[in-house]
This record gives sequence, structure tokens and C-alpha cells, in this order.
Amino acid sequence: MTSHIEEVRKLQPVVMKQLETIFQKNRVAHAYLFEGAKGTGKVAVMRAFVKLLLCEKPIQNVSCETCRGCRRFESGNHPNFVQIEPDGQDIKKDQILQLIFEMNKTGLEAGRKIYVLHRADRMNTSAANTLLKFLEEPEGLVTAILLTDKSHAILPTIRSRSQIVSFRSIPYEERVKVLIDQGLTATMAATVSMVTNDVDESLELAKDEQFLQVRKTVLKLVEAAESNVNEAMLIVHEEWLPVLKEKEETERALDLLLFAYRDLVAVKANSDAAYTFPDLLPFYQRHALHISFEQLSNKIEAILKSKQQLHRNMNRTLLMEQLMLNLQGGFLFV
Repeated sequence: MTSHIEEVRKLQPVVMKQLETIFQKNRVAHAYLFEGAKGTGKVAVMRAFVKLLLCEKPIQNVSCETCRGCRRFESGNHPNFVQIEPDGQDIKKDQILQLIFEMNKTGLEAGRKIYVLHRADRMNTSAANTLLKFLEEPEGLVTAILLTDKSHAILPTIRSRSQIVSFRSIPYEERVKVLIDQGLTATMAATVSMVTNDVDESLELAKDEQFLQVRKTVLKLVEAAESNVNEAMLIVHEEWLPVLKEKEETERALDLLLFAYRDLVAVKANSDAAYTFPDLLPFYQRHALHISFEQLSNKIEAILKSKQQLHRNMNRTLLMEQLMLNLQGGFLFV
């Protein structure tokens, strides 16, 4: 119990303190708008807050985890808790009407009813107007939590009727620490934290077999591309192309390659920047002595050019062969 709450507090200490104080003083509002960039822990904080509100025996403003309310919440079948996701592109009026019907039913449990709108900015106009009326005149003890990455897309009238809870972006160093606490190695935590700001997505990536294979291939490719173009071509044909079938997968792999060369720039510049691949540091330190900033700039430009060509649907085999030649110093842009 404590470890999970502590993890959430590490992500958003100010927000968690704010919500725990609201609970302690019994000043729970009828509507909250959780706003902040993707990956700032809005869902994790929401779940901790909802569980606290539904807990029958809270301990020092933290859910007890053992009461019937906590157990039902964790099992996903608490009758007083409803979540709404967009139906296709939008949250539609019918979804809000059904939500209101559920909230107005005589609950099987006494106490507060809570509903959550994920991606609340996706409500269409009629859905937003329908919700607005319910926000103004809820029946009984009801609390709404609206989650959004795009607060500017929320109707001003809905914003004005909600208590705004703003989530700060989580600094890179803190994300890495949280991931290490979750059991990732320091090197893997560094890599996935560069790929995404979202801690949950980072954890998923670190367990994804394809991502692990691509990371390993990128490390081999960086070293080979700087020494032996034939070996680099072999890696491309035997390890890169067979694994990366989709355009999105190839783009992510090219991003990893780009991050590796940015690491090399940082080492050469004696920068204290965070490294995507700390495990390549010995290679970076050796190679930085024999390469100029201009050469590094050309290599980075070559990778960026390959990303552009990928989106123009250039043949991927040709694209990667050309990139290997460019990284060797040919710079035969096509």
C-alpha cells in the first residue's frame, strides 16, 4: 500500500498533497479538472484519489487497501465508480446521458458516487453541453474528475465549474529514478525515458521484446557504422530489416540511432547532458577523440534525412543502405 502511494507522490508531490488536504478537511468538490501533459501521472493520481474517496477505513488520508470499498475498486466493479472513454473519435451525448442515468440510480453502496471522463477534451459539443447541466445540478453526493492533455479544448463554462488541478511535467532525472525504483536497470531507464515522457509507457517498452532487440541492434549498428560499412550493412539486413516491418517501428529505431549520435556530441562537448545509452559511454569517449563536430552534424543530418525519406515511402532497404554509406562519410543524399 505505502510503496504504491509513495510512487504516486514522487510523480506529483504537490498534487497529492493538495488532494489529501482536501480529503482531510472534508472539502471534496463536485468537479475536478486534472490537466497536464501526457505522462504526468494523471491516471495514477486519479486512481489513488478515487480509492481514497471510496475507502471505508482511510488511514492518515490514504486508502486502507483492505476494506470492501478498496477491494471492489481494485477489482473494477465498484458500483459507485463509472469511467467514460471516447467512443471512436469523440465522447458522445448518449454516453453522457447514460452516465447521468447511472449516477442518478439508487446505488448498491452508500456514500459518494464518482465518475471519470478520460480525454475529456474529446467531448463533442452536445456531450459537453449535456454534462454542463449535470455539473451545475448534480443529485446527491457526486464527484466528477475530468482528465485532459489539452485543457485549451475544454469549454470555459466547464472549466469555471471545476476545481483545476494542474500536473507539472516530470523532469527526466525523476522519471529515471522512478523507473529504477520499479526495477529497471539504470541504462534501460535512461533509454526509455528519452523515448517517452510517460512512465507507464516506459515500463511497457522496457518489457517489450521487440524494443529490447531494436535497442541492442542500434548499439551494434552505431559501433559498426563508425568502423566497417560492410559489417553495418550485414547488421541492417540480418537484424534491422527482419524485425522492423512497420513504418512507426522504423521511425522509433531511427530515433534511437539519432539519440546515440546526440550522446556522442554531448561526450565530445564535455556536456553534462543525460545520455540515452550510458552503456555506450566507453565507445563514445574513445570515438569522440577522432571525430569532428562537423562530421557529427553531418551524421545527424543524414539520420534526419532518412526519417523524411521514410515518410515519403522510400524503399526501406535502400533507405538503410544509403544511411550506412552516409554515416561512413559518403553523404550521397538521394
